[in-house]
Amino acid sequence: MKFTIAHSNINVCDLEKSLEFYKKALGLEEIRRHKAADGSFELVFLADSVTAHRIELTWLRDKEAPYDLGDNESHIAFTVDDIKAAHGLHEQMGCICYENTGMGLYFIEDPDGYWLEILPAKK
Repeated sequence: MKFTIAHSNINVCDLEKSLEFYKKALGLEEIRRHKAADGSFELVFLADSVTAHRIELTWLRDKEAPYDLGDNESHIAFTVDDIKAAHGLHEQMGCICYENTGMGLYFIEDPDGYWLEILPAKK
């Protein structure tokens, strides 16, 4: 028996704002969308053009308050081939929320407060 990771879920309050963020900040593209027949939720799957891993953005119609992210200690990590250019983009976007220069990594924050780790690709 072998398991593989299919996707990670992120619940969002403003689906279009989140889609714009993930496209601009990380280059992710929408590959699939599912809308509930009754309009109660919408799922959008995002992908990079390299890996099989997907991110599922879930929007719930009846969710009125921001999500409680607790201590926000969980995250999704991304590697990038040009960390300097990525840092410049994220700095311009104003979404860098934590930097660890000693380890050569940093985190960005999405519109709902989720942290995403940015790592240089291993050479």
